[in-house]
Amino acid sequence: MTPPPTRSLHDLGFAAMEDELRAAGVSAHHAKALWRALHHDGELYLTTGGRFSPPLQRWLADSVGEGKAFFLDAPEVMEDSHSSDGLTRKYLLRLRDGQTVETVLMGYDGRHTACVSTQVGCAMGCVFCATGQMGFVRHLRPGEIIAQVLHVRRVLQVTHPASRLRNLVLMGMGEPLHNYDAVMQALDAIACVRGINIGPSKISVSTVGVVPGILRMAAEARPYRLAVSLHGSTDRERSALVPISGRWDLTELIAACRTYGATTGRRIFIEWTLIAGSNDSLETAARLAELLRGIDAHINLIPLNPTSGFGGTPSTAGHAFQRVLQAAGFPCTFRQRRGIDVAAGCGQLRASSRAARAPLASNHAPSYGRSTPPSSSAGHSDRSSGVLKLA
Repeated sequence: MTPPPTRSLHDLGFAAMEDELRAAGVSAHHAKALWRALHHDGELYLTTGGRFSPPLQRWLADSVGEGKAFFLDAPEVMEDSHSSDGLTRKYLLRLRDGQTVETVLMGYDGRHTACVSTQVGCAMGCVFCATGQMGFVRHLRPGEIIAQVLHVRRVLQVTHPASRLRNLVLMGMGEPLHNYDAVMQALDAIACVRGINIGPSKISVSTVGVVPGILRMAAEARPYRLAVSLHGSTDRERSALVPISGRWDLTELIAACRTYGATTGRRIFIEWTLIAGSNDSLETAARLAELLRGIDAHINLIPLNPTSGFGGTPSTAGHAFQRVLQAAGFPCTFRQRRGIDVAAGCGQLRASSRAARAPLASNHAPSYGRSTPPSSSAGHSDRSSGVLKLA
């Protein structure tokens, strides 16, 4: 008889954890202690130390470990890259199957932000994004997303013991809304007050415009911030940069944003990477303002960061572009550039080692002064796989 496949304990939600204990004849109230150890304390050695009640300790000894029913997600750190800015660290993390993802920890005045990945690679194919250039490999499980957050929090406990991880942005490798169920399950655990406890208003989910996911977030009243990577004011302009726009055009995407805003009452963050000659003209800015009219939106302008697979040029028209949007009544700020020298900036994550990565020439992106950190086919939901089908 083939034994059941081993699973990650970090993949279990709280109710599922109670069910597992109950099925094994252990009182479900022990789930509180186990949940706290995993998610609040970030424990990796549950079967030693005798910190739990005897029934739970016995269940852990019988059920958790290599070759047993459950394992713990604890990715191996393959590289720890420190940026010369002194505030940014990027981690290349090896998962159990040998795939790798990148996670970034950024320091700001009095706070820290983690940027985590939700997929190995990405199916969206954005031409200026290193992850999009590498193609799609697979989705991450909830535990693999949670494990990235736990890793950077352990780092902070050593390097900045008086500080806590306050903000989380899902702007690393992958399209979060293409992996909807796993992402939302992970965020439920990350936001849980008995666990990692990052407030929902401090968590930002960034999408390139997966319309079914945006509408589902609205319908389910998900409490997280939504950021939409737009990058184009017409379908032609956008499709040259974001191929998935051929699946959901601007009319559908903006309608979904309006529905989201009306349903949730929350502001949407619009992300716009400025590329010279592609999407940085004053006419484009005016079209963008008209496109967003009536939406409570904050526009975040992002200087183009270098990637080996895209030859675009950073724009020098950022301030003029910003003034058009501000004159139309939109809050508009520039994304703070971080970790560019270690390829940890927006659009640069690729899950490759420094030895294998081609050196990036500086693209001499202009400094725009005071800036802001990251905010803070049918396309139906496939409940069997937990991801959004794109075809």
